[in-house]
Amino acid sequence: MSAEFETGSPSIRQLQNLIKEGQEVEMKVITGDLINGKIRWQDSHCICVMDHYDQPTIVWRHSIVFVKPKQ
Repeated sequence: MSAEFETGSPSIRQLQNLIKEGQEVEMKVITGDLINGKIRWQDSHCICVMDHYDQPTIVWRHSIVFVKPKQ
């Protein structure tokens, strides 16, 4: 079973804009951890966030509480 990646949905478009602009984000996951960095890519299952040391963190979409741009 594969998840449909709906490129027309507002959440997907918003994340694509954050990727395109290279905007730093704060992402909270269900464990309570905060992940900071830039979103490198997204697919139907995961989002990859690169930290300040250029280290990737791959986060399963279903574990995300919120994603917000850092000011």
